[in-house]
Amino acid sequence: MEAYKKLVIIAALVLALAIGSNGQGQSSICRMTKDGFVACAPSVTATPGVSLAAPTAACCSALSVADFPCLCFFMRNSKLLNTYGVDPNLAMQLPAKCNLARSVHC
Repeated sequence: MEAYKKLVIIAALVLALAIGSNGQGQSSICRMTKDGFVACAPSVTATPGVSLAAPTAACCSALSVADFPCLCFFMRNSKLLNTYGVDPNLAMQLPAKCNLARSVHC
């Protein structure tokens, strides 16, 4: 059953990438481009002994158009974020740090 769940998550991720083109040929996941994820990485990747960076304007801009229910799905159902060193708790703090009006609860 666990293998089936992983397969479904991978299929959903592939589907999101396939249909998530932003019109400029760049793929996106949950309406965030790779550049958006890269811009936010220093703010959500905990490294012992290193202070977390405040989110950049590029990160906040990417978050302003993100599909949060979609991102929550991946945070709850995938080990993918942990594989890339993303701390889901830190990720959930970004909208408030970016002063985005909408609150996020996964």
